[in-house]
Amino acid sequence: MSSSPWGWDISSRLSSLAVLGTTGALLAALGLATPAASQSAPSDKLARSIARVYGDGAQVDTVRVDTATVYRISRGGALLGFAQVRNSKGKDQPITYLVAIDSASALKDVDILVYREPRGGEVAYDSWRKQFRGKTTGAPLQVGKDIKNISGATISSNSVTRGVKQTLAELTAWRAAGKLK
Repeated sequence: MSSSPWGWDISSRLSSLAVLGTTGALLAALGLATPAASQSAPSDKLARSIARVYGDGAQVDTVRVDTATVYRISRGGALLGFAQVRNSKGKDQPITYLVAIDSASALKDVDILVYREPRGGEVAYDSWRKQFRGKTTGAPLQVGKDIKNISGATISSNSVTRGVKQTLAELTAWRAAGKLK
């Protein structure tokens, strides 16, 4: 466990996750032991995703805003950004993804944590996700405008794009209102 004032350190979580064997222990280790969280994203995937986006040694603190859970990411006391796990409905199944912003409220990355549909998994590919990087609420964030569609994954492309746009808008609004610091 990290002595960080922010909560937990990604590096220590990843090494702890390798030792823990059960899903309940994984969720408890990340402080995500709620039924809703366990249905959203496996905690090991979430920890790896945050480490990939923000780098090793990123420290994570869980913040509640209204009824939402947001992750505040820092390193050495310096704010790196915020992230939130969301679900959007694909054709028949939910798509679980992480939306990460930097300290200036620009999209840092989008990471697909769980894709459950039999088709359209290309939304998880870096070549598609990189289109979101650096975008702010001023961007259209619309398939066919600034986001390319994926042939055969139209529903997934649109669903994730709409979800990212909504999440970015909410995270930005919460920052502006002082709910996220």
